[in-house]
Amino acid sequence: MPCYEIDGLKPVIHPTAFVHPDAVLIGDVIVGPHCYVAPLASLRGDFGRIVLEAGSNVQDTCVMHGFPGTDTVVEEDGHVGHGAVLHGCRIGKNALIGMNAVVMDNAVVGEASIVAACAFVKAGMQIPARQLVAGMPAKVVRELSDQEIAWKSDGTRTYQELTERCHATLKPCAPLTEMEPGRERLRFDDSVVPLVDLKKNA
Repeated sequence: MPCYEIDGLKPVIHPTAFVHPDAVLIGDVIVGPHCYVAPLASLRGDFGRIVLEAGSNVQDTCVMHGFPGTDTVVEEDGHVGHGAVLHGCRIGKNALIGMNAVVMDNAVVGEASIVAACAFVKAGMQIPARQLVAGMPAKVVRELSDQEIAWKSDGTRTYQELTERCHATLKPCAPLTEMEPGRERLRFDDSVVPLVDLKKNA
């Protein structure tokens, strides 16, 4: 995978973590146990430190960076959706950052909070625990329900399981030229559904 040292600092990746070969890690990057880093994510520790704590995930095309001397941190079981940008901020334990959201410098997302897709969290914003945050600029909308937090935790577990699946079965291959008869589908339990479907069926 593209890992680069700078000024003598090399990325650190725990053996149980999975970092996709097409992700890029530069410099002072610490990836903890059971983390997942998706293709095309960029974790650039050439100014400040980038930290993924145990069980967290950073999905496709995410960017993590910060100003000199700052830490950009995703705490334990943090979940960062596709295309999000984290800059010099802290994402609390079991929090979720939605797709294409931006979280700016010195912002803190509280434990088990959810930042909605495409939200813009301003520099310095302090989000309490268990809150739904949405908008541009982001505002606290309401407290999250136990059902919503459980849904988030289930989703994060699927990424922790994906880490293991990737270690076990992911490998380069040549594509087939046509679909095989009776092609198998990937199998998951019924808990892995969009939140909107979960609420509809509740």
